Amino acid sequence: MFVMKYVIALVFVGILASLGSALFFMLRGGPSGDKARTKSAGMARALTVRIGLSVVLFLCVLLAWKLGYIQPGGLPVGK
Repeated sequence: MFVMKYVIALVFVGILASLGSALFFMLRGGPSGDKARTKSAGMARALTVRIGLSVVLFLCVLLAWKLGYIQPGGLPVGK
C-alpha cells in the first residue's frame, strides 16, 4: 500500500525533528541554574518523543507486515 510509505516517511521526519529539537535544547544558553534545568527538561522531553515515535514506527511496520500491507523483498540472488 502506498499509504504505508507515507506514514513511515512521516514518522521518520518526526524522529529527525525530535532529534533536532533535542540538539537545539542542548546547545542553547549557558550553564546558569534555572536555564540549565529548563535545558535538560526540554532535551529529555524531545528525546522521549523520539523514543516513542521509534517504538510506534516499529509496531506499525510489524502490524503492516502481519496484515499483508507490506511484503519482504529480500535481496536478489544472482547465478
